[in-house]
Amino acid sequence: MSRILVVEDSEMNRDMIVRRLQRSGYEVVAALDGREAVAVARAGEVDLILMDLSLPELDGWETSRLLKADEATRHLPIIALTAHVMPGDRERALAAGCDEFETKPIEFGRLRAKIEALLA
Repeated sequence: MSRILVVEDSEMNRDMIVRRLQRSGYEVVAALDGREAVAVARAGEVDLILMDLSLPELDGWETSRLLKADEATRHLPIIALTAHVMPGDRERALAAGCDEFETKPIEFGRLRAKIEALLA
């Protein structure tokens, strides 16, 4: 069973994503901010990260850069999640190290397909 790290500061969004992933058969762990996400990822117990880009303190952009620069975590696929879609955001997320990009509100079928492709 694959284990997914959900990095989301909004309790409502986090709970919805976690429940949907669990119903789809994934193990899920959650982090509220970038610092917590880095610590969980470095512990080596996740297979994929769903990264909100708008996080307090250490945002998702910088968190993704840190994870991809670290030998212990660079292999982890990261899917960026954001509600603020401006021209160039997808490209910026990919340049920061994200492997995929998904907009909010999340269309779960499309997100699950991206998760499955990255875990294959």
